[in-house]
Amino acid sequence: MRSKQYVTGIDGVRTLAVLGVIIYHLLPTTLPGGYLGVPLFLLISGYFVTLQLVRQMDQTGGIQLTKFYLKRLRRLYPVLIVMLTVTTAYITLFARDLLHNIKSTIATNLLWVYNWWEIGHGQSYFDRFNGESPFTHLWTLGVEAQFYFLWPLILFMLFLILRKRSKIKWTVFILAVASAVEMALLFDPQNINRVYYGTDTRAFSLLLGSWLALCWPIDRLNASLTAHAARILNGVGIGALLITLLGFFTLPGQSSWTYRGGMFFYSLIGMILIATVVHPGSHMNRWLTNPFFTWIGQRSYGIYVYQLPVMVFYERVVEIGRHPVINALVECLLILAISEFSYRLVEQPLAHYQWRYLPASIRHWIDFKMHDWHQWLKVGPVVIICFIALCGLMLPSKPAKKSAVQTRIEKSRQATAAKNKQIAKGKTAKVNVNSKSLQKKYGLTSNQLKAASELKVTAIGDSVMADASQDIQEIMPHAYVDAEVGRQGSATPAVIKDLKAKGQLQKNVILNLGTNGAMDSQTINDILTAIGKDHQVYWITPHVPTRDWEQTVCDQIKQAAKQNANVHVIDWNQAANGHAEWFAQDKVHMNEQGNAYFTRLIVKTILKNK
Repeated sequence: MRSKQYVTGIDGVRTLAVLGVIIYHLLPTTLPGGYLGVPLFLLISGYFVTLQLVRQMDQTGGIQLTKFYLKRLRRLYPVLIVMLTVTTAYITLFARDLLHNIKSTIATNLLWVYNWWEIGHGQSYFDRFNGESPFTHLWTLGVEAQFYFLWPLILFMLFLILRKRSKIKWTVFILAVASAVEMALLFDPQNINRVYYGTDTRAFSLLLGSWLALCWPIDRLNASLTAHAARILNGVGIGALLITLLGFFTLPGQSSWTYRGGMFFYSLIGMILIATVVHPGSHMNRWLTNPFFTWIGQRSYGIYVYQLPVMVFYERVVEIGRHPVINALVECLLILAISEFSYRLVEQPLAHYQWRYLPASIRHWIDFKMHDWHQWLKVGPVVIICFIALCGLMLPSKPAKKSAVQTRIEKSRQATAAKNKQIAKGKTAKVNVNSKSLQKKYGLTSNQLKAASELKVTAIGDSVMADASQDIQEIMPHAYVDAEVGRQGSATPAVIKDLKAKGQLQKNVILNLGTNGAMDSQTINDILTAIGKDHQVYWITPHVPTRDWEQTVCDQIKQAAKQNANVHVIDWNQAANGHAEWFAQDKVHMNEQGNAYFTRLIVKTILKNK
């Protein structure tokens, strides 16, 4: 039987939230703010948990903590444990490079502190290229579980000390604002993990939901509204829904404004949306109730949990860059199919399971005499998967062996750092422009080599630039190269300002950004503004056939060149198409031959525009 406080329209809000997150992960350039679905989930949790706790305190004067905790554990643990087990088994068989830190990942998830572990050990939530983990999204479960554990105690203390409901309400609201302020103060564009994963910096969504429960409890809302009041409520609900959807399309996760008020603002809007949905006098509940939303909403937890493993494993074997939409649809179907399987075989059966019978069930499972072959068809696969996962956990936890590309990049970075120091001191190597081997390697004439050797440039980029840096400095000895593995466009303005302060930003600036994800227009403007109109910018289009943002980034760069006379395109994407022999196994980083062609294209493009 459904709870009296069950509101069918909330399944609609859950559907919008989970679809936003999934589409963001699949097509981040199409829905750059889809991650805002997470605050919606947190708002819903804050509202209904607080509603339940306050009702208990009003009726009994206390909180049944044991019952409350057990209910939450029964809801969260089964799907999580199944997902961790199946994913670990798959990794053990097919993706052993992901076994590094698997013990810590499993342990911190089971203890509900994975979000804090991610801050110090995990990758950025927005890093979709450098060995993406199938567990990254589970940080939200840690935040929710910590809220479930702490909030009943905090709320009880607030009622005990403050007593007056009005004081409690505003204390909760002040705590929400304080959390948002902390996010703004701790935000560091070079390291978003602290504010993105931190329970304290994400608590404002949960606390706003809790504040709404204190101010707007379902059982105290009047269903008999005047026609005028109902129209106002419906209008506010529609407005909140539209603004929420607008945020999905317009608020990138790496924008500084996101963490300096943007996410808090959209949490407020989401709170207003939920307020209109739960009000019995509004039509929002009915408008957000339909079979599709109900189906997705009821399975939203499983869909959320299984999404990233499906995406990571699928994209390891399929090049999605050429047909991103088709591949996104295939991935969605896989996620929904697995979630339905989980819902029917795990969530629903265990939701009604009497856990006091667990010892008897275990005895039954290990009694081989009681099982015929039909039962073994059910039990056998489970035993095999658990055994494989256990084997994976027992394997030594060591970093994956560095590939040839990674080794070369590290070597190039060290050599480049040494040359950068020499350039900073005004010392540069001589280029033998008559060298036949150099002319042959780079396909340049002696005159072109001479002109290249005199160019003063600053090259800023990611791992692709780091990989090619030795070649670049071999024929452009004045080139100061600042390249960082995993560099995002959003981190680049600060890099540029630092180079300017050091006097290392030359009049010719080469940019190699976009390998690790698309950039919003504001980020591109910030980069070009930081460089300045008095510099010539040569922006390299990325070759990333394994990611859906390849064409988007290429279009962004070409658009920037059309709008800014000092921006020139180095079309590496076009030059590299059809030349698989230039690339390493990941099809993004070049081999030695590719690095030579990459460098030649840079030189020829700059000389052509001189």
